[in-house]
Amino acid sequence: GIAEANMVGVAAGLSACGKIPFVHSFATFASRRCFDQIAISVCYAGLNVKIVGSDPGVGAELNGGTHMALEDMGIMRTLPGMTVFEPTDSVQLRKALPAVARHEGPVYIRLFRRKAEKVFDDDYVFTLGKADLLRDGSDVTIIASGVCVANALQAAAMLAGEGVSARVLNMHTVKPVDAEAVLRAAEETGAVVTAENHSVIGGLGSAVAEVLAEGRPAPLERVGVKDHFGQVGKAPYLMGVFGITPADIAKAARKALARKR
Repeated sequence: GIAEANMVGVAAGLSACGKIPFVHSFATFASRRCFDQIAISVCYAGLNVKIVGSDPGVGAELNGGTHMALEDMGIMRTLPGMTVFEPTDSVQLRKALPAVARHEGPVYIRLFRRKAEKVFDDDYVFTLGKADLLRDGSDVTIIASGVCVANALQAAAMLAGEGVSARVLNMHTVKPVDAEAVLRAAEETGAVVTAENHSVIGGLGSAVAEVLAEGRPAPLERVGVKDHFGQVGKAPYLMGVFGITPADIAKAARKALARKR
């Protein structure tokens, strides 16, 4: 939390010499504290630096609101040329790293460092910029990223018990968002829910809303942290406080369905 700006400057120099540097800090410091260096020394210069921000959102847990990045995807999405990637579990991260390293240009990796629920098997094949269809459905689509993917799958199972068929997409690449998958979901299911461990402003929900507004309007409910700062607590408790539990996602899906009808 004291030298991230210098870290990014050094990484930019290494990239200019042909290296592919990966830099790391808490997500709140890897994004906000060194934003100007990322914008000018990396993105404006068109350099190939990978930025790893760990323990975003509820992952900050007992470190509290000062260390809780709830806006990092939003600010990183605004930078020209920046790719924003949020892995779901350790399997996806392991499969994705070679693709991230091969990608020419800056990448922000939003990493939940604590143990996350396993979603993918070892035979999973990763493609940067392409959403994963984890569960098909015809009534509503839940588009999630990061730790909220497991919650979305649980919500879909809850909805299935009510006779609602929910599609679940893992939108691991928030920028560039997979617009084709979003538009197909809107066309085929007619209602969309987003779920993210991030503010509803600027992140996954905003990215999906932009695609729908310009391509195929459909009822959209955004599940995420509303317009406030974080607080101290363990991740499960904070998910309840922020309204990003499986029950919250299922509730949003019912609202989207009601608007669809």
